[in-house]
Amino acid sequence: MVSRLVLILGDQLSPGVSALQAADKSSDLVVMAEVMDEASYVRHHPKKIAFLFAAMRKFARVLEADGWRVAYTRLDDPENAQSIPAELLRRAEAEGAQEVLATEPGEWRLIEALSDLPIPVHQHPDDRFICSHAEFDRWAEGRKSLRMEYFYREMRRKTGLLMDGDEPAGGKWNFDHDNRKPAQDDLFRQGPLKFDPDETVEEVLTLVEQRFPDNFGALRPFWFATDADQAERAFEHFMEHALPCFGDYQDAMLEGDRFLCHAVIAPYLNAGLLDPLDICRRAEAAYRSGHAPLNAVEGFIRQIIGWREYVRGIYFREGPDYPRRNALNHQRKLPALYWGAETRMNCLAHAVAQTRDDAYAHHIQRLMVTGNFALLAGISPTELHEWYLSVYADAYEWVEAPNTVGMSQFADGGIIASKPYVSSGNYISKMSDYCRGCHYAVTKKTGDGACPFNLLYWYFLNRHRDRFQGNPRMAQMYRTWDRMDAKKREVILAEADAFLDRMSKGETV
Repeated sequence: MVSRLVLILGDQLSPGVSALQAADKSSDLVVMAEVMDEASYVRHHPKKIAFLFAAMRKFARVLEADGWRVAYTRLDDPENAQSIPAELLRRAEAEGAQEVLATEPGEWRLIEALSDLPIPVHQHPDDRFICSHAEFDRWAEGRKSLRMEYFYREMRRKTGLLMDGDEPAGGKWNFDHDNRKPAQDDLFRQGPLKFDPDETVEEVLTLVEQRFPDNFGALRPFWFATDADQAERAFEHFMEHALPCFGDYQDAMLEGDRFLCHAVIAPYLNAGLLDPLDICRRAEAAYRSGHAPLNAVEGFIRQIIGWREYVRGIYFREGPDYPRRNALNHQRKLPALYWGAETRMNCLAHAVAQTRDDAYAHHIQRLMVTGNFALLAGISPTELHEWYLSVYADAYEWVEAPNTVGMSQFADGGIIASKPYVSSGNYISKMSDYCRGCHYAVTKKTGDGACPFNLLYWYFLNRHRDRFQGNPRMAQMYRTWDRMDAKKREVILAEADAFLDRMSKGETV
């Protein structure tokens, strides 16, 4: 008989997680389970499933080596109850446990499911984050707008990162203006560190192939880190080879280089294999020692103590209905091209192919290619949210929903973004080489072969004029639209309508 069960979820693979801190090795039982409910509530990318199952198995062994008793259930165990609540009840009955210790999950559905169990579940705060829910709420209370930039400054002051006394290093809080350079091919750019599957990983890959054969995405080749030591080596590799150029090319996109200078550590960070404050301090040390420039290090740190902490704060402050918001009333179904169907739009074809192959695309590919197109085309933000949650290895609802519903789709009505992130094809042409090999011409505004982003950009602005024409950041766009010849405006709207009609009918666009 044990005193209590200690639940460890697949994104809580940190030895210091709060549930373990509250537990007693001598009398409590750690419960970990690979369950179909978690593996299938959306159709996860097979690489994500394999990454988490392999990392969970390895973490269970780490806990056992540290003296914990661990009850681990594999997906194919015939006794598996196939949901987290049911597994807890099964283990509680078998062990005589009367209560559960848990670290608060990162999704409302699991928080509520644990709260509904017939035995007490004590959900401890997830203190791996820098900002608690209460602290975020105190910052947000009474503000007319909840802009990330001002929250980020508070996190800089709290942590002391990149601070010279009371002032930000370099005299500015934000060097984003310096981080918008297009990239060129570079044969010496190394990309992320990749790992050959070991015996544990191979066993999981075989299981995923058998159980999830039809999920979107390529399972092999599989090269993710699956334990803390490998994740540490992956981060060190980024620090040495890519951090110095991370800032300059943070927004760039190249057909022949899917990773550029990006860290590709978000899956490890969000699963608990890396500590956010630790890696930020080490990045700061790289700046202080002269290894990496300030614009690169500030941009990297802002993604973690800025965006990552901010979107978590928004998710929990806004409540369980947040992922289903649809302020612009966009209802169009997600087109098949997001699941790999043929498209003549080269930027979307490459972003989706990369997503299929690697369970990864960087933030500009998500925001300004797949997200921008969905917003311009009026696609349901709920369907797009479920797609992002499905296809990326780093996606958990607390981080993904605000980025999609709020930042990308303006579906929260402007809580996160002060204006919708929409652009014509010109932005993609400026920041990538995608337009060179495209069926459509980015310089054509109308007519045969005109870039769909050009047509849909004006279509979107016209459709939502009542909402956005008073936005100071969009006034120039509406003045440009109004100066156009009336006949040209009619052609743009008609051609955009025709494009969307063909797409909705399942034709190749």
